[in-house]
Amino acid sequence: MAWVLLVLAGLFEVAWAVGLKQSNGLTRPWPTVLTIVALAASMALLAMAVRTIPIGTGYAVWVGIGALGTAIVGVVHFKEGVTPARLVFLGLLVVAIVGLKLASKEVRAGNGE
Repeated sequence: MAWVLLVLAGLFEVAWAVGLKQSNGLTRPWPTVLTIVALAASMALLAMAVRTIPIGTGYAVWVGIGALGTAIVGVVHFKEGVTPARLVFLGLLVVAIVGLKLASKEVRAGNGE
């Protein structure tokens, strides 16, 4: 369940990051309110997830999901450029997120949890 919460926290991170763009620097009221709500939800879900997931792993995965998702939204919604190098590094983010998830199982197994 903690991993589901962590993924949801990462998705809310994407929402608040995109909300920063939509709020025009927090100058538009409704996008600003939605950005703040998404930020609060993201933090609350992250806090719940790291009750059982190691903080280093949880935080890194949360940031990775947010960075990857925000970059994808930037390309799809805001028509930001795509280069081969950008795709490679986004792919490395995916590898890092999956790797941290898999390594997390080994850490818990090694600690007898």
